[in-house]
This record gives sequence, structure tokens and C-alpha cells, in this order.
Amino acid sequence: MTLNSFLNDMRGRVAQVAARARAVSARRPLTVAAAVAVAGLCGGAALNAAEVARLHGVAASNERAIDATRREAQREINALAARMSELQAQATRLNALGDRLARGAGLEDGEFDFDQPVGQGGAEPARDMPARTLLGGMDALDDDFASAGQQLSVLEALLFDLRIEQNALPSRSPVGKSYVTSSYGYRADPFGRGGQFHKGIDFSARTGDRVMTVADGVVSYSGVRSGYGNVVEVDHGNGYVTRYAHNSRNVVKVGDLVRVGDEIAKAGSTGRSTGAHVHFEVWENGRVQNPRKFLGNMGVTRQ
Repeated sequence: MTLNSFLNDMRGRVAQVAARARAVSARRPLTVAAAVAVAGLCGGAALNAAEVARLHGVAASNERAIDATRREAQREINALAARMSELQAQATRLNALGDRLARGAGLEDGEFDFDQPVGQGGAEPARDMPARTLLGGMDALDDDFASAGQQLSVLEALLFDLRIEQNALPSRSPVGKSYVTSSYGYRADPFGRGGQFHKGIDFSARTGDRVMTVADGVVSYSGVRSGYGNVVEVDHGNGYVTRYAHNSRNVVKVGDLVRVGDEIAKAGSTGRSTGAHVHFEVWENGRVQNPRKFLGNMGVTRQ
């Protein structure tokens, strides 16, 4: 059963205890009336003072027992109500945390629904549960809630850290609606001067197109480099740096915080370039990497 259905069951049990308390209270006038009736039936001579006193004592004792039972039932109601209120608060917190985790994990709608009961059942008939046993079970459930809440909080923190780490890795093209015009590795020099090692990937672009960072990070360089023309470099942490070159102009400065998809420059053909495009490099711990291994999530093709 879900947390809410369990708490609804608890409300039903509280109502049962309350009904029992009302039934016990209703028996009080019957007890007194029974004593009076006995006194009337016994009649004059057969009913002496001692017998009357004894019957009154029995009636008083029964009333005290009824009062004690009623007070005990009321204490059970109060205890159940208090515990149920605490569990309701815990359930609300866990449901909210669970919903956040489900959204953060990218689960599809309905894949993990906290509002729907899980399937369960059994052939055994239901039996009344003593209040003491019920309260003990609620205490155990409260402990389970606390433990589950701690675990969910840890999972939420891990998911948050994972999301940050994923956002700090190249995961998209630096230019919208683009394609690869020159790949990483050895190639013929575009100016006809033999061969050369191409340290990055060239993306098609028009002058003035938005150049976007491929991951979260901090701008570590924005200026001019020999051969690259206007270039922006972004440090993503964990040893990763990306470079965007041949820009017509840069629109960020050193120290700027950038998020994946933020505009950092305008495409152009500055530096050693035959035409407008974006030259993109990925560096890891000071070594240039083939950006191709990051292109799986970029949806870019060569034409």
C-alpha cells in the first residue's frame, strides 16, 4: 500500500477506537439501572441495608471500570492521532523528495507514480490489531521513514553531482544546424602546402552565427592566438578545456561563468582560415583529444 493509503487505514482504526469508547460510555447508565432494578425486585424484607450497600458498591466499581476503559480508549485515540500526524508529515516529505528524484532522473510520466497504490493482497482474513501492536508498528514505520528519507537525500545529492559532472562534459555542437566540414587528424593543408595535423573539428557556419559553449564552465581565455584568430577557451573542470576559434568577435571575457548552450562568440573567418566556420577543440589534462568521441550526443554529421 502507498503511504497515503496506509495513513487512511490508520484513520479508520482511530475511528474504531473512538466508537469503542462511545460504546463503553453508553454502558454506564445501564449498569446503574441494573443495580436499581435488582433492588426493586428483591423487595422490602428480603432487601436489607447491607445488600443495598453491596449493590451500590458493585455499581460504583463498574462505573470506575467503565471510566478507566474510556480514559484508556481516549489515550489510544490521542496517541494514534499524534503518530498519524507525524507519519503524514513524513509521507508528504518523502513523496515530495521522491517526485524530485523521479524528475531529476528523467523518468517518464507514470513510470514511478507516488500517488498510485502498488498491487498487493492476500487470502488470509483480516483481524483486529491491538492498539499497542499498532503503535509499535507505527514506531517501526517512522524509523523506516527516517532511514528512507536519509537515503533519498543522499541519492538526490549524488544525482545533483552527477548532473553537474555530465553538464561539464562536451555534449552538443557549438553551432546550431551545422555539419562537420573537416575532421580531427592528419589532412591536406587547406592552403595547399602539404599535410598537417588538424587538432580539432571544423563546423560549417555563416559569419555572425552564434557560437555556443558545449558544456558548463568558466571562460579561461578570450582573445587572439596565432593562426586561430579570435578564440575563446572554456575550462570545464576535471581537466577538460574546449577551444572555439576563427570567431568574427568574442562576446565573453575571462572569468565569465557559462552554461551549456550559452553564446560565447560570433562565427567568422579570422586567423588562418579559408572561410567562415567554427574550429572546435577538446583538451583533457593538457592533451588534445579527438572531439569525435563526444559527438555521440551532438547529432552532427559530416557532409
